[in-house]
Amino acid sequence: MGLKHYDIIVIGTGPAGEGAAMKAAKSGKTVAAIERFSRVGGGCTHWGTIPSKALRRAIYHLNLINQSPIYKRMEVVPEYPFPDLLATANAVIDQQVDLRESFYDRNGVPLIPGRARFLDPHTIDVEGDDGHRARLSADVFVIATGSRPYRPADVDFSHPRILDSDTLLKLDRTPRTATIFGAGVIGCEYASMLRNMQVGVSLVNTRDKLLAFLDDEIIDALGYHLADTGIRILHNEDYERVEGRDDGVVLHLKSGKKIRSDVFLWANGRSGNTADLGLETIGVTPNSRGQIEIDENFRTSQPHIYAVGDVVGFPALASASYDQGRLAISHLCGEADYRLVTDIPTGIYTSPEISSLGKTERQLTEQKVPYEVGKSTFKTLARAQIGGTTAGMLKLIFHRDSLALLGIHCFGDSAAEIIHIGQAIMAQPPPHNTIRYFVNTTFNYPTMAEAYRVAALDGLGRVF
Repeated sequence: MGLKHYDIIVIGTGPAGEGAAMKAAKSGKTVAAIERFSRVGGGCTHWGTIPSKALRRAIYHLNLINQSPIYKRMEVVPEYPFPDLLATANAVIDQQVDLRESFYDRNGVPLIPGRARFLDPHTIDVEGDDGHRARLSADVFVIATGSRPYRPADVDFSHPRILDSDTLLKLDRTPRTATIFGAGVIGCEYASMLRNMQVGVSLVNTRDKLLAFLDDEIIDALGYHLADTGIRILHNEDYERVEGRDDGVVLHLKSGKKIRSDVFLWANGRSGNTADLGLETIGVTPNSRGQIEIDENFRTSQPHIYAVGDVVGFPALASASYDQGRLAISHLCGEADYRLVTDIPTGIYTSPEISSLGKTERQLTEQKVPYEVGKSTFKTLARAQIGGTTAGMLKLIFHRDSLALLGIHCFGDSAAEIIHIGQAIMAQPPPHNTIRYFVNTTFNYPTMAEAYRVAALDGLGRVF
């Protein structure tokens, strides 16, 4: 078995691995990418971001049809066949895979299928599904193996009705009821999606509020809207055991409550994909959740081995992961001018959407920063009225004295798109980063972007 050598080997082809591989290739390095799955793209493309958001969009369009006055007059009973809705997601996945494979082809980066395992700090063994093995060496490695749903040992995930966010996408029917344990981003997103399919949903939260990292006003709005759709939310609960039955699943809570449903979704945490990588042979030790510790330049305890993306933990966003891959290679190549943005927008695809950037009121109050708030409710915007998407608001938090934009919090349709207008202004150097921009520019009318002008005027009216 020969030993082929590269400048850089990237393990994993999700957003982080792709960002690293493409940057390395364009920097003139010889690069190879290892992928254990049969196609490129990682969890983002096949089990996470792309399929879940495509599924959400399919549900959204079906709801628009079913809410049409014509269908209501015809007394059409809406149906939400899960496999048919997933077919839409699969079509998007295929398009994304074709696109991503073309990136590797155009940049001359060979894709090597199989599972990688370190033999020593500069050598890996790659074993394919067919048993074929290859031994490769490199000067530098980038670990971009992503993450998977955390699975506690006392929950039987072999039961067909006990699911995680990966196996949920293999459902062959639409359940009548579902219990979701874990009210983080994934739990809230799937609770919203399933409820929009007319599934009865119980959402069990181990904490005292939903998505505590968000602004309190946004948290309250999310809780209200989820409950208003009929989702049962239970806070400050933990599980005693999960009982799988032939006809359903019973969740036994430590508080003594029992919840029965057709299916059970575990959505409480994720683990880094570091098992069987042979990290113990190179002196790199993951934490209890399988995540790799890194320095500010994404180097592990071995300076020539980088780790990027979900495998390092927070923020575990596809957008940030891609940039982390690029930053790691930029550091390797001595490009000191490349840096990550300090404020990364959060996009949460509940119904309605949530997007957040910068400081919350809670944080600024604790830091004793003098701030003021400007708001625009979507129900007052002509574009929202035309589209029937009047639930939501845009909230701008700014420094009371300098008027510098400190935080942007949006709840409503297209929030994840709307946030980027404010992001561009917030990133400007003083004095160009103030809310005055929004009152001194002209927005198309009618648009959702007009919310910035309304919110800025509201905020300036509070300053005296």
